[in-house]
Amino acid sequence: MKKLSSDRPTQAKFTLLTISADVDDFRSIRHILNSEKYALRQAHSCREAAACLAQERPSVIVCDHNLSDGSWRDIFAQVRELHDPPPVIVISRHADERLWAEVLNVGGYDVLAKPLESLEVSRVLGSACLSGQHHAILQSA
Repeated sequence: MKKLSSDRPTQAKFTLLTISADVDDFRSIRHILNSEKYALRQAHSCREAAACLAQERPSVIVCDHNLSDGSWRDIFAQVRELHDPPPVIVISRHADERLWAEVLNVGGYDVLAKPLESLEVSRVLGSACLSGQHHAILQSA
């Protein structure tokens, strides 16, 4: 972990769970978000995602359209079971208006097209983190 000049360790403010069988998705997001305010977690399948969600509630979930043992719809089914579910963003090489409408209609946050573009990823993930944080504060009030 990178240290500040005071030598006190920094702590991530937001936890991001990336669910994708494509390791390049995680690498791209890690490179784009090269920041101390994000703790990045990775799952390669719906089953791994379920294990991650049982251990820790992420601030935001980024899920690939297709997974080896299911799809983004299966992840939504898992997330809906959580108390105060985090925002879910779907990534796809075939991101179009139909997918975007479908994701939003089931309660998703947004869709990002692959290959992932730095500015768009930073904007959408930053906004989703703040939205999820705001929602959590309202739920606890």
